Amino acid sequence: MKFPILPTARAAWLTALAAPIAIVIAATAPDAWLMVPAAAVALLVLVVLDGLLAGKLTDWRVIAPADCEVGEPLKMGILAEFRGRAAWSRPEAALQVDTRLAETGSIETLLEFDTAADTWQGLAEPVPNRRGTAGIGQMWLRWSGPLGLGARQVSHELNNEIRIWPDLSPVRSPELQNYLRDAQFGLIARRIRGEGTQFEALSEYEPGMDRRRIDWKASARHTRLYARENESERNNQIVFAFDCGQAMCEPVDGLPRIDRAVTAALTASYVALKGGDRVSLFGFAQRPEVITPFISDTRAFYQLQSAAAGLDYHAEEPNFTLALASLTAKLKRRSLIVLFTDFTDPTGAEIMVESVGRLTEKHLVLFVTIEDAELAELADQDPATISDLAAAVTADTLSRQRAVVLQRLRQMGVDIIEAPYDQIGYRLIDAYLDIKRSGAIG
Repeated sequence: MKFPILPTARAAWLTALAAPIAIVIAATAPDAWLMVPAAAVALLVLVVLDGLLAGKLTDWRVIAPADCEVGEPLKMGILAEFRGRAAWSRPEAALQVDTRLAETGSIETLLEFDTAADTWQGLAEPVPNRRGTAGIGQMWLRWSGPLGLGARQVSHELNNEIRIWPDLSPVRSPELQNYLRDAQFGLIARRIRGEGTQFEALSEYEPGMDRRRIDWKASARHTRLYARENESERNNQIVFAFDCGQAMCEPVDGLPRIDRAVTAALTASYVALKGGDRVSLFGFAQRPEVITPFISDTRAFYQLQSAAAGLDYHAEEPNFTLALASLTAKLKRRSLIVLFTDFTDPTGAEIMVESVGRLTEKHLVLFVTIEDAELAELADQDPATISDLAAAVTADTLSRQRAVVLQRLRQMGVDIIEAPYDQIGYRLIDAYLDIKRSGAIG
């Protein structure tokens, strides 16, 4: 293991400051020019001696989890042990990482001395910005001597890999867990009575009940009022379909739209599985890429998570015609299809509308799109320059085109969810529950 000695930034500044002095000496006292190379040699000797006094690295470790979630801070630890006095300054550490972990491709941190463990420790908390497998390729450590002029540096090859999964923090949130416990089809998975379309039983009518539930024929036979108790439909098929094309790869508050959509879909799918329904994921761009079998048990939820992690990012326009036709061919019964997509091009939007229209002939479609806050901000701001005015006009035109497309979908009977990214998950759950109660899927 080699520990090359390098000059520090302090040594470079001293050299830079000494250069004008050397020029002045050479101009005013030519006989004293030997002082300049002597000073340079002295500085070089100091750099080497300072580096030798910095101490030697005896052990090092990089501690990183094998799995993390996109958009959630990832804790990575760096530990180093030195022989000799390495406490002259705080060692610096740098990691070469995949751009999924850091856009610059590197992570830098300073180490601090832990007296209890007698080691130097550093903590980096990058925020993964895309799903997939991110590698950690190399690590550098650098520490300087007592004068801060010479430093030692060592590099190590690493073969660490971190699997970046979809964000499931909303699924684990106390709010959702409490909601599921209190919901009519919560964690106890009891039958829902009083709503839905499937007949369950008759019960004696009591004041306060919905009069529309009275079974007049049964009441006439028993000479007293009886009400029907219905059970909400179960075993419905729900498909979460993801457009993985160019528009969905655009970032929203630091993460691609597709990742925001995946988080919302997995949250809603967890609720659907708790409700006794069957869930499948479908991803497409130019062609269908991911389609899972229908999952009906929360114990198999990880299969949906794994499939969602495999949804790739594509810098191309999606082929709605091929994708939705392929999906229709695979579905043997009426299903609820939740389509996550976005659009900017009017021509592409026209093709999408036609494809969704054919889909509504056999299935119930819920169209989900993330509200474009940046577009609304550009359209509403007061322009100060000609460029601002042009941007505002363009944004307003795009907003109007977007509204026209969504209105056409509503006229075809498609339910629309357009909301900020941090609200679409719960809006989707509410829409799913309303559809389930109405019995519109089966």
